[in-house]
Amino acid sequence: GLLSEPLTVFDPDAPGEGEPGISALDPDGMAARRINVRLYFASPDSVGLLSEERTVAFSEDLAVQLRTLVEELVAGPQTALEPTLPPETRVLEVFVTTRGVAFVNLSGDVASQPGGSKPELLTVYSVVNSLVANFPAISRVQLLLEDRMVTSLGGHVDLSRPLPADMTLIALPPAPSLETPNGDVAPETPCPAPDGATR
Repeated sequence: GLLSEPLTVFDPDAPGEGEPGISALDPDGMAARRINVRLYFASPDSVGLLSEERTVAFSEDLAVQLRTLVEELVAGPQTALEPTLPPETRVLEVFVTTRGVAFVNLSGDVASQPGGSKPELLTVYSVVNSLVANFPAISRVQLLLEDRMVTSLGGHVDLSRPLPADMTLIALPPAPSLETPNGDVAPETPCPAPDGATR
């Protein structure tokens, strides 16, 4: 992690002030810090994902922070939204690569969600979107099951590679009327170019 960014250590413009205020003002240190995040759960009619604001404990370790988010997803929504992960799902491990790919290792329980392609899409992307949307350092999420790479949870969503967020799954709030005068729907254009491939 830190070794890949030596420039920040030898930055002559930074006199090393850091953030002394945190430890001085907060005797509990990092334990008391919390951050606001958006967690994505299924909409009540399960047509897509909707976000729920949540305050979670802050961790300077990004992997620990991501794990906290996934465990909150497993715990389920606190509003009228629907859960996307079975409550018995366990988060076995989370780690982040230098390229910004978060590996999320879940117990096999996550594959027990009933239904077809739509519930599987919502399960996968509730995790992917929640991590990518909240943390700019994360560009893609690779889901693992019981320490193993799997092709999918139930045959519908390709999990053999890290997935970017898919915000087309976000459910729109109910429209006030059925008429959509400017119904310009953005076409689904996949962007196959990997990040920083030209460097």
